[in-house]
Amino acid sequence: QVTLVESGGGLVQAGGSLTLSCVASAASGTAFRIGAMGWYRQAPGKQRELVATITRGASKNFADSVKGRFTISRDNAKNTVYLQMNSPKPEDTAVYFCNAENQLDRSNYWGQGTQVTVSS
Repeated sequence: QVTLVESGGGLVQAGGSLTLSCVASAASGTAFRIGAMGWYRQAPGKQRELVATITRGASKNFADSVKGRFTISRDNAKNTVYLQMNSPKPEDTAVYFCNAENQLDRSNYWGQGTQVTVSS
């Protein structure tokens, strides 16, 4: 079992910046090698949607709505993925979820989510 813990959410003004972090860990004795990691978000009344993903080799993919504003990066040694939110807009307000894959068995995991609220 792999556990993902997000941090860094909160209230930010439109045009500001915010960085989310997500650390993957596993119980003692659990073999894991984190593959692709990503961020998804879910606004009230809407479906969960992709924000950005990054492979272990640092290939990145972004939703059109955040291209040019958000960046994603990772530290493989720390099993950590980051989402740098630059110039956020009120429509970016949502609960942001971290997602990661254990390459060893292709299992997929979600974090508990962190609230991001962008004020106008």
